[in-house]
Amino acid sequence: MSDDLSPEAEPEESAGAGWYVDTRCTNCDVARQLAPDMIREQDGRAEVFRQPQTEAEQRQLYAAAFACHTRSIRHPAHHLTPDVDPFPLALDDTVHHCGHNSRHTAGANAYLLRRPTGSTMMIDTPRWSAELADRYEALGPVTDVLLTHRDHAAHGRRYADRFGARLWIHEGDLDAAPDADHLIRGTDPVEIGAGVTAYPLPGHTRGSVLYLADGMYCFSGDSFYWSRTTADLEVAASVTWYSITELAASLARTAPRLRFEWVLPGHGDRKRLPAEEMTRRLAHLTARTRTLQPQPIDFTAVRW
Repeated sequence: MSDDLSPEAEPEESAGAGWYVDTRCTNCDVARQLAPDMIREQDGRAEVFRQPQTEAEQRQLYAAAFACHTRSIRHPAHHLTPDVDPFPLALDDTVHHCGHNSRHTAGANAYLLRRPTGSTMMIDTPRWSAELADRYEALGPVTDVLLTHRDHAAHGRRYADRFGARLWIHEGDLDAAPDADHLIRGTDPVEIGAGVTAYPLPGHTRGSVLYLADGMYCFSGDSFYWSRTTADLEVAASVTWYSITELAASLARTAPRLRFEWVLPGHGDRKRLPAEEMTRRLAHLTARTRTLQPQPIDFTAVRW
């Protein structure tokens, strides 16, 4: 059983004859990541401000619609059928965006990491669907489901069971996935497989983890992300559930060990830069985070 919204639950309002965003939008930013030239933030929600003009732009709107966890990206004449579903969507030869973000993970992005052996790993989870599992598995046998933290754990067990995969989570967030069969403990790095290492990063939650692959890919969960507003790496200080002080300490301990080109977060945008540039920006982020003070949870303060 998937967590799709039923047609009966869909609002009927429409902004003319083209693509629009309905009132269920939670301003999660996913649609803007996938169609930034056509969807913007307006009054605390996404808005289609320009209709697609090319086939490539039409595909971007379909990607935004299939990724949206509330199914709020809509068109009165275009239905979301499997033949126009672009997911899993290749970001390069190694990483695919799962799409189909889930209401039960606050709309977080999930990824598939292809390995040289022909197998894959899933990092965090899209919505559960047996049909989607078939799509993802077509890229290669899934050996591991890697959870970055408690907020993204909702469908981990179902996907792990479907794939016959190992399910990983940090002991600090174990209550969110008590049936996980592989635990990451303490703050020392843990090798998951050849070229893939887990780095515990308590801060956003007690059990937050980032996964580093091949000296190229950093799956950062909700610990840090690329902000289009600031054009830089940022932490979501206003939605740090456990401790911004602990996050600062985690970054200070871990950042010097990391080398990557891609930052691939759960929330916030993705970005690829030369490794030296990412290292420089991560060092600056570490220094900035050290100056931050605890603040009340406020989703509206996140700088997407």
